[in-house]
Amino acid sequence: MRRTVWAVSLLLPLALLPRGVVAQDGTDDERPAPHPVTVSLGLQQALELGTRSPTGEPGANYWQQWSDYTIRARLDAEGKRVDGSVRIVYHNRSPDTLPEVYLQLLQNLHAPGVVRNRPQRNVTGGVQLKRVVASGMELAPVRGAGFRRPGSILRNASYRVTGTTMQLRPPRPLEPGDSLVMEIDFGFQVPQNSSGRMGWSRDNLFFIAYWYPQMAVYDDVVGWQTDPYLGGAEFYMGYGSYDLTVEAPEGWVVMATGQLENAEAVFPEPVFQRFRQAERSDTVVHVLTAMDFGPGRATRRSDGGYLAWHFTADNVRDVTFSATRSSMWDAARTPVGDLDGDGTVDYARAEALYRGTAPRWQHAWRFVQHSIDFLSRWTGVNYPWPHMTAVEGAEIIGGGMEFPMLTVIGDYNQRSDTALYSVIAHELAHMWVPMIVGNDERRRAWMDEGTTSFNTGQAKREFYPGPDWDEGNREEYARFALTGREGEIMRWSDFHYQGTAYSMASYAKPATLLATLRGLLGEETFVRAYRTYLRNWSFKHPTPWDFFNTFSTISGRDLDWFWRAFYFETWTLDQGIETVSYDRDHTTVVVRDHGLAPMPARLTITLADGSVVFGEIGVDTWLAGRRRAELTIRTEAPAVRVEIDADHVFPDVNRENNVWEQS
Repeated sequence: MRRTVWAVSLLLPLALLPRGVVAQDGTDDERPAPHPVTVSLGLQQALELGTRSPTGEPGANYWQQWSDYTIRARLDAEGKRVDGSVRIVYHNRSPDTLPEVYLQLLQNLHAPGVVRNRPQRNVTGGVQLKRVVASGMELAPVRGAGFRRPGSILRNASYRVTGTTMQLRPPRPLEPGDSLVMEIDFGFQVPQNSSGRMGWSRDNLFFIAYWYPQMAVYDDVVGWQTDPYLGGAEFYMGYGSYDLTVEAPEGWVVMATGQLENAEAVFPEPVFQRFRQAERSDTVVHVLTAMDFGPGRATRRSDGGYLAWHFTADNVRDVTFSATRSSMWDAARTPVGDLDGDGTVDYARAEALYRGTAPRWQHAWRFVQHSIDFLSRWTGVNYPWPHMTAVEGAEIIGGGMEFPMLTVIGDYNQRSDTALYSVIAHELAHMWVPMIVGNDERRRAWMDEGTTSFNTGQAKREFYPGPDWDEGNREEYARFALTGREGEIMRWSDFHYQGTAYSMASYAKPATLLATLRGLLGEETFVRAYRTYLRNWSFKHPTPWDFFNTFSTISGRDLDWFWRAFYFETWTLDQGIETVSYDRDHTTVVVRDHGLAPMPARLTITLADGSVVFGEIGVDTWLAGRRRAELTIRTEAPAVRVEIDADHVFPDVNRENNVWEQS
């Protein structure tokens, strides 16, 4: 069988067309052309100041803030309560003088009367602030008068809490290059379930997340990002170092973000040895089994009934912890690449904690192991931390929720192993975005959820070879787009029309568009651009325009039409074959574009003699306002079948008109 490939743009002069191809244009009505992509005022200013660049890289003057946290907390397992203190050293690396700083009190999602965009069945009172100190001065709260945006400052050294935001005025402004020391004592009642993201379950599991006073992000584009946490869109957090000590009752095993610094002090010798063995083993080590539960077996005993678990973490955007007293613990190592450049492979500990009521989780350690290994290779960014732990938390969550080095996931008893692998791979893919590439989830959930959904499909492709794992996202998007209920991807995440519009704009559609970009640009160019973006913005805060500009720069192509049509608008792609004819030694295919989103029309033409030829109507044809185009190819036999996008790489919402067959 002969295979001849023609790549044709109908705007080329005929003299420039490949030999044997004749192209004609047809226009019987016009279509709108996508406007160029415009940038926000904040980004425009960042470009002018050199903190961002038009190529998509961080600018020569890029800066971001840094925080050092020392947190000590006590878990009252019986009373379902956490009390603690945090010391924050906030480093002002910006060129700006800050008269005020802002913190997040995310547990105030559960305070009475707070604004939410989804119902909460646990109104536990939110965070109780017992003491607030800044620069050595104890501050008093200011009540009433509502929330003040940055620029409308408090009069004196004090603080005000409005919803999930804390506005704090220190005794003196924070100058560039200076640091501010804050100390806050706090406590809260642990909700049984909090937006499917944290809580407690069956009196034997706690998963504690978004739980301590944490600095809001001050960046070079927005300034203070003080959008409230409403329970829907997730988090935007800055990077820092953490020194965390969790006091938990003996018999309760604590796992947290960071390196466990005192494992030998909290584990009995047999458990400690298995813990260390797992760090050297490629196959599973059962660190804890059902025979190990209880004080003196899972953990050491203590005189006061509590053990202090000490963790440290550097260059992370958050810390969280779990405490379990009847969870089995499987672990093994997984390769993450060469972290220190010494030419040898480094490893992280891949582990799963699960209860006996979740039998499908017996394979979870392997799912964690493969996901971290694959994603380190696929993204070109090595997993940088000492462990990745998946915690089974049915009743807290049905799907999964990610935090640095730790994720909580449902039992998946009623699902399949493939489904459990998929959710584990998804939550672990979040370690790259937004944990390493720190986008603003509160406003742009698609930047991490869409990227993560795409990465999940690539991981499944290797673990479960055969199926097209991108197809599910494409089909889901196409079905929803036809309902007319879409919202623009670039709409702020908390302000979508309804939940399904948020989900589509955040997950399936942006994942589909990454697969589309790969088909449009080719595997090599796509991977180069994709990895360049991830590397350039590791441990930094990218905006959508940094993402757009990276792909345009690396590909050397003006992709504004793509970003505008699919990210800023809800235009859809619907190309169809209108007619196919044969005259002597020429086959003519007429393609009509029924949609608004432009895209090259790639034709696979099967001839009566069994040969296959390919043709392409370039995107410039549609950008010129055409609705209809003809492609004429010299052939030695008539066509018996013609298909648009036979590889299914483009998001055509109506494939019924993509195929013509000789009747």
